[in-house]
Order: sequence, then structure tokens, then C-alpha cells
Amino acid sequence: MSDGHPWQSNWVVRLYERVRNRGYDSLTAFADARPTMPLHLLAKELGKDDIAGIQVLRGLLSEAERRKQVTRFVRDIFVRLWSQSVPDGWPAVMDDDNRFNVAEALGRWSAYAPETHEERVRKAGDALFATPPPPGWRPLGPDDELLLTLLPDEEV
Repeated sequence: MSDGHPWQSNWVVRLYERVRNRGYDSLTAFADARPTMPLHLLAKELGKDDIAGIQVLRGLLSEAERRKQVTRFVRDIFVRLWSQSVPDGWPAVMDDDNRFNVAEALGRWSAYAPETHEERVRKAGDALFATPPPPGWRPLGPDDELLLTLLPDEEV
């Protein structure tokens, strides 16, 4: 039970109880069933007032580290951030507003990336600007073909 504050009591236990109560054996399985849902909305679905998006992020990273799937986690986070900042996909015209939205998604992605992947994330972002995807490109999951090209499954 919680008192409505995300960091009170044992939030890890609370998080995983909520995941199990929804029929999932892992936070990753819960998140995978909602591949484009931003972290804060995943948190809200698990606990309106007592689960925070950063807790979901930390739980997903912890599971990815145990399974040696951190690169997949990094792509997964990109998809979630992209759907939040650039919901209509890669812009057809890169005006100031669209440039801001893309930069916001890429900047947050870089900030959320584990230290082991920071350089790869930076290079992937640079590659997206150097060779933009087609207008409307919107990855629907971490196994998107373009994302796999930018960040192939090799653990560092």
C-alpha cells in the first residue's frame, strides 16, 4: 500500500506488484504491450499518484541489464520519447517548431541513455539529421528497421 507519493515506502515492490496485478511477469512485458506509450503514461497506468516515470525507466533499465538487452532498452526509450515529442513522425518540413520537437526527443533520449550508450545515441541522432528518414517515419517499437540499423543489438 502507498500513501500517494512515488518515493515513499518500497517503490520497487509497489511497482512490481502493480505489474503482476495486471497479468505481466515483468515490467518489460508490461511496457512491450504498450510500445509507443511515454514513460509518464506507463507510470500513470500503474499508479496514478504513486508511480513516477523515472521509476519505470529505472525498472526497465534494470531488467534490460539483467537480460543483457540494454541496446534494445535504448531503442525502446527512443520510441517512447519520439511518440511523445514528435507524434506525427519525422517532419516533412524542418521549420523551427519541428526542429525543436526533434531536438527535444533526441536530447531527452541522450539524457536517458545509460552512460555505456551515450556515444552511440549521439551518433544515431547525428545520423538521423544527416540522412533524414522519410516524412512521417515513426517507429512503433524497439525493433523498428531504421532503429536497428542505427543501434544494432550489440552489448557494450
